[in-house]
Amino acid sequence: MTYPIKGSCQCGGVTYTLLSEPNLIAACHCKECQKLSTSAFSLTAMVDVDTVVFEGEMQEWSRVADSGNVSAAKFCPTCGNRIYHFNPAEPEKIKLKPSNLSDTSLIQPSVHIWVSEKQDWFQIPDNVKVFDKQI
Repeated sequence: MTYPIKGSCQCGGVTYTLLSEPNLIAACHCKECQKLSTSAFSLTAMVDVDTVVFEGEMQEWSRVADSGNVSAAKFCPTCGNRIYHFNPAEPEKIKLKPSNLSDTSLIQPSVHIWVSEKQDWFQIPDNVKVFDKQI
């Protein structure tokens, strides 16, 4: 994989450049991520904030997670596409939504979290770490 990699929302109003490899790619099976993705899980690339450059206006939404931490999200105000999530208490880390990248070949989850809430029909690959809840 060659970096940088470009990414954007569906309408192109928000663009970004990922400068280096993510720290981790996770598939989250919690019920909130199932709502977000309208699928069995949501994909997240854990990256350091200084490894991605954003352009365009974004809006913010947040909720309190089961852990008590704030789960905040940045999204395009035009198309509503989620760009990344973050915890305001950890501003140096973001949870990028990698399906927005122009090259999605990096999306190879090495960990599956919240499998206690996963859909019964989905089979997790054998070669990944699995956690019943959050890491």
